[in-house]
Amino acid sequence: MSFDLALLGWNESYELPAGMVPGRVARVDRGAAEVLAADGQHQARYSAQVRRAAADDPVALPCVGDWAALQWLPEGRYELMEVLPRHTAFVRGGVARTSRHGLSGDSQGQVLAANVDVVFVAEPALHATDTADLGRVERLLALAWESGGQPVVLVTKTDLIGDGLEYLMRDVRTAAPGVDVHAVCSVTGEGVDLVRAYLGGTLTAVILGASGAGKSTLVNALAGDHVMETQQVRAGDGRGRHTTVHRELIPLPGGGLIIDTPGIRRVGLYDMGDGVDMVFSDIEDLAAQCRFGDCGHESEPGCAVLAAVESGEIPERRLESWFKLQREAAWMAGRSDARLRAEQTRKWKIIHKAMRGQSRP
Repeated sequence: MSFDLALLGWNESYELPAGMVPGRVARVDRGAAEVLAADGQHQARYSAQVRRAAADDPVALPCVGDWAALQWLPEGRYELMEVLPRHTAFVRGGVARTSRHGLSGDSQGQVLAANVDVVFVAEPALHATDTADLGRVERLLALAWESGGQPVVLVTKTDLIGDGLEYLMRDVRTAAPGVDVHAVCSVTGEGVDLVRAYLGGTLTAVILGASGAGKSTLVNALAGDHVMETQQVRAGDGRGRHTTVHRELIPLPGGGLIIDTPGIRRVGLYDMGDGVDMVFSDIEDLAAQCRFGDCGHESEPGCAVLAAVESGEIPERRLESWFKLQREAAWMAGRSDARLRAEQTRKWKIIHKAMRGQSRP
């Protein structure tokens, strides 16, 4: 089966090394990747250059959605020689790993999807007595804004909540200012066309959320076929079982591509710029109205943020979440700076040692 690379998102902005052909990563295995190339789908092993880069930083690992430079080898297979620069990347932090130089991996990240145009954040609607995990939604949105893609929140499994849907949608919209929020039920088809409207052409989307959020069921509905395995929800709490175990890029028959992902248990921030500020734009706007420019929003007089909390305009939970994500983003930035300083120190030690060796008679 051959592929039209233009329909997979290839364009002339990518610069390909001479003698190599492009391929898009559809799935990642240990030491190799399934790639979609013009002449079909292949498994391409990583080159030594790719393995060395990944040993220093997991972010350099090939990821689903990446465009890669492939080289055809005499033994009749492709080798993945290089990951081409990413236009966008959804990266979570907190990967527990130590590099080959002995540096702590706490400030390193993991790319969950690359070159995506739309980031669907899926949060399941369960029973009316349950509440959505708004903190998880805010975290995923912060990473989505930071990725460069367009974030969209999908409240899934709406057939399980009944009359509580209106209140749930209101709460989720409060946690997602400036972001489209849609109710979706893949079983009845409610909202599926709204989701499909974000795709088409060469656009790529990724769908992220906890296990049992109905991600794979939605992918099947968009594809019009059973392309991803699913399981029935548990009768006791309406939650789904963890089924998807790998990330996979799926071309859709009506145009566009979507990346299905396993359930995310841990959502750590990574290398934040404006992501947290975008999620909490309502609080940021209020903070600009405080009497003091260095207001800590704790007990200061004339604090517009605290006034909004007291009046009910801003939920207290949301203010606490803002504080928490700001602290985590600052901590991650500090860890990243410390790692860079350690790497620079190591390099200078090597240079000085070489210089001393050259100066000896």
